[in-house]
Amino acid sequence: MTSRRTLLAAFGAIAALPPGGLLAATRGEGQPFSWPKLKALAAQMAGQPYKAPPPPPAGADKITYDALNAVQYKASATQLRTPGGGGGVRFFPINHFQPQPVEIFLVEGNVAKPFHYDPAVFDMPADGPLAQMGGHAGFSGFRAMNAAGTSDWLAFAGASYFRSSGALDQYGLSARGIAIDSGGPGAEEFPAFTKIWLGRGEDGSLLVDALMEGPSIVGAYRFINRKTDGGVIQDVEASLHLRKDVARLGIAPLTSMFWYDQAERTRATDWRPEVHDSDGLLIHNGAGELLWRPLNNPAAPTADSFGDRNPRGFGLLQRDRNHDHYQDDGVFYEKRPSAWVEPKGDWGAGSVMLVELVTTDETNDNVVAFWVPAAPAKAGMHYDLSYRLSWIAGEPIINGPARVVDWWKGAAGRPGQPVVAGSTKIVIDFEGSVLSGLGRSSGVTPDVSVSHGKADLIAAYPVVGQADRWRLMMDVTPDGKAPVDIRAALRRNGTPLTEVCLAQIAGA
Repeated sequence: MTSRRTLLAAFGAIAALPPGGLLAATRGEGQPFSWPKLKALAAQMAGQPYKAPPPPPAGADKITYDALNAVQYKASATQLRTPGGGGGVRFFPINHFQPQPVEIFLVEGNVAKPFHYDPAVFDMPADGPLAQMGGHAGFSGFRAMNAAGTSDWLAFAGASYFRSSGALDQYGLSARGIAIDSGGPGAEEFPAFTKIWLGRGEDGSLLVDALMEGPSIVGAYRFINRKTDGGVIQDVEASLHLRKDVARLGIAPLTSMFWYDQAERTRATDWRPEVHDSDGLLIHNGAGELLWRPLNNPAAPTADSFGDRNPRGFGLLQRDRNHDHYQDDGVFYEKRPSAWVEPKGDWGAGSVMLVELVTTDETNDNVVAFWVPAAPAKAGMHYDLSYRLSWIAGEPIINGPARVVDWWKGAAGRPGQPVVAGSTKIVIDFEGSVLSGLGRSSGVTPDVSVSHGKADLIAAYPVVGQADRWRLMMDVTPDGKAPVDIRAALRRNGTPLTEVCLAQIAGA
C-alpha cells in the first residue's frame, strides 16, 4: 500500500482565490451519457485485452511537493457551482506523485462534454515545471468545495482512491474503488479511474461516474455524494467485470494509518502520546453482533479474516476524540473521520479482511480493510454491488451495546508481586448507558477466550467514579509464536452487555 499523505497535504495547500473573471469552458461536441451507458461500456471493454495507458507527459516527474505548493487553482474557474453560486469542483494537476492524466467530462441534461486541461485555470510561477509543460499536462483528479469555496469536503486523486474530510473538516483515511490482491503474497494491482463524469443530481447532490481500468478488472462506478451536518454520505453503485482470475478481490476497501496508541507505547519513537488516523475496525455482522478489533502496528505483516454472511456494516473508526491523547495541534488526529460501509442488497457469504503492515512513522498508510466474497473470483465473472459509505465523527450504531473505549497492554501478574514472564496483562474498558448502575453484585460476568495459550486472573468490575464504565482485566500466556486472538465481552444473565473486543497480541 502506497502512502498518499504527502501529496494530499500538498493538495490542501492549493488555495482558493477570490472569484475573478475567468470561467473555463468545455470544448468539443457533447455526447449522450447515462449510467446504463457507462455500465454497458465497462462490459464491452472487459471482453477486450487490457491496454496500458501511455507514458505520463514529459515533465510530470518534476512537479514535486514544493512545486505543487506553488500552484493555485483559480476560484473563478470552479465548475458545477451550486444554485447559490458556491461550492462546485476544482481540479488537481498531474504531478510527481500522480503523473497519469484523467479524462474529465461535465454532464448536464444527459449530455457529457469533455473538460480539457488548460493551464489558464491555474496561477503558477512562470518558471515552474507545470508552466513549462504548457498545454501538455493534464488533470490528476478533482475536489468538491464547500459553499464558501474555502475548503474541500471530497477529493478523488490517484488510482481509484478518494477520501472525505467528514463532519469535522479534517482529512484522514482514504477509500478506493477496489483492492486487487492486497496483503497477499504476490504484487498488488492498482486499477485506476481513467475517465470521470461530473454532474448534479436533481437534489443538488454531486454525481461522480467513473470508469475503472486494470489488467484484471474493468468497472463502472456511480457515486452520489451529499454533504450533511453529520458528515459526508456517498451512495455507491459498482458494476465489475473480471478479465482475469483474482486471488483476493477486495470490495469497498478502506485504507488508513496506525502507528501507535496507548496500548502500543513501546512502538513510539515520537514525543506525541498517540499517532493514528484510525484506532479500530468495527464489524456489524449478519447475526447482529458488534465486533471491535483494535488496530495494531505488527512486528510482521498480518492478514485477519472475519467470516460472515450478508454483513450489516464494517468500517475503520477513529473513536478517540480527545486532543490530549494526541497533543498534535498541526494535523489534529482527534478530528480524523471514521468511514463506515453499509452494504445494500445480498452480499452473500464472505469475510471482512483486515491487513496490517509494519510502519515506523506516520507517512505510510499501513492498514486496509475490505470485504472478500467467499466464491473464487474467476475471469468472466460479473458483480453488481451497492453500498453506502459514510464519513462521520461519531458512532455508526447509535443505540448499540456498551463499546470499547480504551485498551492497554502491560506486565502480567498481581500488583506488588513479581512480574509473570512470558505473559501479557490485557485491560479493556467498556462504556455505555447499559452499564449504568450495575455493580459487582449485579451478575455481570466476563466472557473471554483465546486462540491459543491461556487467559487467567480474569476480572471485571465498574471503574470507580465512572457511572457507565466497566473494566475487564486478564493475563494472557501464549503457547506458540503465532499471534494470540483474544475474544472478550461482558454479559449479564447470558445477555450481551457490550461489543465483542477482538484484541490481538504477539505470540511467544
